[in-house]
Amino acid sequence: MLMRTDPFRDLDRLAQQVLGATTNRPTAMAMDAYRSGDDFLVHFDLPGIDPETIELDVERNVLSVRAERRSPAPEGAELIVAERPTGVCTRQLFLGDTLDTERIDASYESGVLTLRIPVAEQAKPRRIQITGGDTGRRQLNS
Repeated sequence: MLMRTDPFRDLDRLAQQVLGATTNRPTAMAMDAYRSGDDFLVHFDLPGIDPETIELDVERNVLSVRAERRSPAPEGAELIVAERPTGVCTRQLFLGDTLDTERIDASYESGVLTLRIPVAEQAKPRRIQITGGDTGRRQLNS
């Protein structure tokens, strides 16, 4: 149902932590994803993000999430310590054909963006009725 699209995300994070290096790539956001009943849920950690800066787009089966964390310090302030990341963070997910991308529900609470994506009706398990058990045998024996 879902495929991670950025294999270098963990390498960038490791380089930032160990070397203090910065990269030109936008910061990726941590997420959890799981299926619960007829819904697929995705939770993105976005602490300190103004919900007005969050953008969600779906094109074909690609879901793009973009958010921006701005520095709380006023312009021109002398920064003593700046450990919290600022700037743009992005994430793209490939959604399977089994999900109904027309009915995605998004909510943001306590720094967590939650997406609820319903499983498409055609992908839900269903029971198939079997009819005419004896008619096939009679034709073979005649």
